[in-house]
Order: sequence, then C-alpha cells, then structure tokens
Amino acid sequence: ALAQKSNPILKYYDPLNLASADFWGLGNEATIGWLRHSEIKHGRVAMFAFVGYCVQSNFVFPWPQTLAGAPHPSVDLAPEAQWDAIPLGAKWQIFVVISALELWDECGGGYLPHYTKGRKPGQYPNFNLFRENVHPVLDLYDPFGFNKNMSEETKERRLVSELNNGRLAQIGILGFLAADKVAGSVPLLDNIAIPYSGNPMIPFEGQFSYFS
Repeated sequence: ALAQKSNPILKYYDPLNLASADFWGLGNEATIGWLRHSEIKHGRVAMFAFVGYCVQSNFVFPWPQTLAGAPHPSVDLAPEAQWDAIPLGAKWQIFVVISALELWDECGGGYLPHYTKGRKPGQYPNFNLFRENVHPVLDLYDPFGFNKNMSEETKERRLVSELNNGRLAQIGILGFLAADKVAGSVPLLDNIAIPYSGNPMIPFEGQFSYFS
C-alpha cells in the first residue's frame, strides 16, 4: 500500500528482490525493517545535504569560523571545496556529533526496540534519558510537541511525502556532486556548476587517513 501511494505509476518496484533477502541471518522481517529505516534515514540526510549545498553556495556566516579569527570559506568556492578548506578539528566535531546521533538511534534512546526488531521505520528516539541524566537538549523531531495530537491519516500522508522528498533529494545532491566533478555530466546544471578537482568521497583528503 505504501509503495503504491508513494509512486502510483511504478507502484511496487523491487528489481533486486530485496524484499525477500535475509541480511546477516537476521530473518526477512528484520531485513525489511533495516531497509525501510535505512531508506528514510538516507533520505533525511540527503534533504539536509541538498538544502545545505544550496545555502552555502550563496551564503556563509559573517562571524569568524575559528577562535583565531579565520573566516568561513568563501561562496566563490564550490561547497565541496568549502568543506576541504575548513580545519581538521572542525570536521572532527561534525563527525563526532553525527556519530553520537547514530549511536543514540542504534540504542533506541534506551527505550525503543531496534529497527530490525519491531521499531517503526524512521522513528528516531527522543532524548528523555539524556535530558534526565546528562544535559537539557531538544528532541530532533517535534521538539515543542506541536504534532503530538496529529491524526494517523496525516502521519501517513507526511510519511509518503518524506519518502518521495528524500528520494528526490538523493538524486539532487548526487547531481550537484557529479556536475561539479565531471563537466557536462548533468547538462541542466552546466551554468551553475563550479569545477571541483578533489574527491567528494574522501572527506579528510590530504588531512587524515588510516592508510598513510
């Protein structure tokens, strides 16, 4: 039903037959839970990346980026080159926060089952346990409780929208990266692409490596 609602033309589309897979011997149900959670998570990350790419292509914070007073990389650089230009310490700060959020998700916030064991796909745990024992912090979803009385129909409609927006964002951000890296690979972006000579798949290029 969800597949048909999210894409009435293709409807159910599984060319790799993943719906019948059994990853790591966890069973088919757990595999489907992993796949659904993964799709929603990657869609959310892609939406952040797409919006971030558009914003930092046109705007950077006016205040210094470092305690030494160094400014943020200029918008004259491609977003990939802006990332290359920030200090190594700043990159590690970002990765530490991402890792902490990922760990919290894997642990279910101390109260939810794992997404391979029955948790609703895409449900990110709240920070109640962290707030009570460590430090006050807002939840990622609905931090002010505006949606606590949302109807099931509205939730389902928003889930379909999130799925489709996430899928489109994944295509969009990869299109930006391809256009900057390989001239002419995305003709629609030829007029705005900024050539980039680095490798967007190596986030610590020239700064850190396990293999050097």
